[in-house]
Amino acid sequence: MELNSSETPLHWFAVYTKPKTEKKVAKRLTQAGFESFLPLQTEIRQWSDRKKKVKVPLINSYVFVQSYSTNIYEVYKVPGVINILTYLNKYAIVKDSEIENLRILIKSGLPMQTLNTPINLSKGTNVTITKGPFQGLFATYLTTAGKHKVIVALEALNSFIEVTLPLNTIEETSLNK
Repeated sequence: MELNSSETPLHWFAVYTKPKTEKKVAKRLTQAGFESFLPLQTEIRQWSDRKKKVKVPLINSYVFVQSYSTNIYEVYKVPGVINILTYLNKYAIVKDSEIENLRILIKSGLPMQTLNTPINLSKGTNVTITKGPFQGLFATYLTTAGKHKVIVALEALNSFIEVTLPLNTIEETSLNK
């Protein structure tokens, strides 16, 4: 149950779910009065007799929920929720810009690959995508194996999403989103 509070702002939090229950948890969170966001991508799955397009979570076992910090504990009452991501013994807040980046990525409908191993981004340059389906996305630019790749860092989850883009669709930015 979402409580209104004029004293504290709404924040996004990452909710860890039981395996393969992300869609159910997102629906239950919405039914409980929270705004939830589950980034889904379309994959083609092969069965013995056919191929089928299915929607699968971009980040396994995570659903994002918007809540006030003062009543985030209400999320634990939703069946399927295991935990809420924490950092330094406090609930980790996911930046609005990270949620917006995920929305832009999902809206594009282009195939993506979630990387399990973190990449050292210290050598990267902050960029903004200026053209194409990812327009408006803030990311980090790396050059690897002759390809131009944009790495979108979801800092709260220590996850990275890799998208290949032409060099002329990005420009350097000094914004720290």
